[in-house]
Order: sequence, then structure tokens, then C-alpha cells
Amino acid sequence: MPYRTHQLPVGDGHVLHVEECGRQDGIPVVFLHGGPGSGYSTEHRRFFDPKRFRAVLFDQRGCGGSTPLGGLTCNTTLHLVEDIERIRTSLGIERWIVFGGSWGSLLALIYAGRHPLRVAGLVLRGIFLASDEELRRYVNGAEGAVPRAWKAFAGGIPEAERGDLLRAYTSRLLAGDAAAARRWLDYERALMGESPLSEAPDARRLAKTTIQAHYLAHACFSDVNEVLAACSRLRLLPVRIVQGRRDAVCPPHIAARLQRALPNAVLRYVEAGGHNALAADMAAACTAALGFVAASADF
Repeated sequence: MPYRTHQLPVGDGHVLHVEECGRQDGIPVVFLHGGPGSGYSTEHRRFFDPKRFRAVLFDQRGCGGSTPLGGLTCNTTLHLVEDIERIRTSLGIERWIVFGGSWGSLLALIYAGRHPLRVAGLVLRGIFLASDEELRRYVNGAEGAVPRAWKAFAGGIPEAERGDLLRAYTSRLLAGDAAAARRWLDYERALMGESPLSEAPDARRLAKTTIQAHYLAHACFSDVNEVLAACSRLRLLPVRIVQGRRDAVCPPHIAARLQRALPNAVLRYVEAGGHNALAADMAAACTAALGFVAASADF
């Protein structure tokens, strides 16, 4: 359970939901959730030993308990990066470990590249760099990972538009098309080994699809070459990368690409691991990675 929660105004009409767990004098670590727009889960607290860490978890702009729900105004990657800094300064933390998975791994890299002196180490899981290759691969069937689910996903779009499924879906999601949102969510769930939704998406899930569409339509407001070039600023940090070999959302070769830019990083493959960080094998690997970085970090 959190020992403190905050509703932190960050400007532009956005208020972030932030919680602190563990011990107030523990090793500080900030958790960056995936999505974009997924929000954090209370289950994510399990990564952090409450006797050792001061864990900070928060919902990024427009999602989870942050307001306004689904808000896209002033909602870009650089806004989120500066939100992380505002959280750090508001909590009086000088340096912290940054732990990010999937979209959160990209956000962690961009934050660390812009604020390297505030980062004591990195734990990155399920690497996503927002390259055009990754985005197209995702919407075009993820190399046949879930053929039946992809057929339903693609079949929801008129044939004349299927040549650019990313554009077809982002335009519909941004327009509030609930049927398209459900197909989008069910396809994502299939890639993660989960069953389709049993009921229509609720407000938080719809907000998630809107935010995802906003970011994906703008290539996540980032450039993969700039992200990898900025890794040169992080060569002295302890970095652990955890990657599932069977991750259909974020394929393993992207993690290998990141390691080439971060040769000091240790990349651990979880042989039977998928995209779900809370699966037992992935969670154990993430917890071990965090423990190593915490022991190696210079505070």
C-alpha cells in the first residue's frame, strides 16, 4: 500500500496521480508504465521490496487517475519527460533509478538522455524504440503471431484502407470510434496472450486508445536515431535490460539494437517470456535486474 499519494498539477490543465510506496528513506526508483496511456497497476508495486525501496508510481498525462482523462492537449513525450522531473523535484529526490517497460522503456531512455545527472541507473523491460519498422510490424500482424485476431483486426477496416492500417486505426480512435477501440484492444490483448474483452471498453480503456492513437500518429514524438545517439550519455550508468524471447509486441531484436548503443548494459533474455511483465518469469527477471542496479548505483 502507498504511504503517500499526491494529485500533482503539472500545468496545461493536467493533474497527475502519484503514489509513493515502501520506505521513505529507501532507494528511490520511479516506475514508468507502458501504453502510452495504460496507466500503472497496483500489481506493479510487487517489483519493489518495501523494506528496500522508495518506489514512485504515477499515471502519465490523460490516463489512469490523472486528469483530464483522455486529455491530448500538451500531451507529448517531452511533456511527460518534464513531468518526471517535476515529480522528482516535488518529492525532494536528488537522483533515482528509472524503471520502464514497453513504451515506458522508450520514455525512460529519453528522460535519461535529457537528464543524465538525475539518473542513478536504468531497468528497461520489453524494449520499444518507436521506429517505423516497429509500428508497421505491430499493425500488420506482428509476423503472424496471432493470425485469427489479426484477421478480425484488419477485417474491421474497409479493404481500400488496409494498405495503411496504422493511419486507418489512429484516425478512427482519435474520432472516438468505440467499435474500432474494441478491435484495437482485443488485438493487443491477443498479442499478450489474453482473451478478448467480455464487455464494451470503459472510459479508462477508451482514453488509453485515444492516447495511443495520438502518440502513434506522431511516431511517439521521438526519433529512434536521436534516442540511440543519446545513449552515449548513459555509458557510465548501471543498466539492465529484460526481454522476453516470445514477446510478440516488442520483438527481441529491438532489445539487441538498444544494447549495441548501450554496450555497458546487460541484456537478459527470458526464454519463455512474453510481453506481460507480471508473468512469474518476467517479474522475477525484472526484480533481479532492479536488485542489481540498486546495488551498483552510486547515490
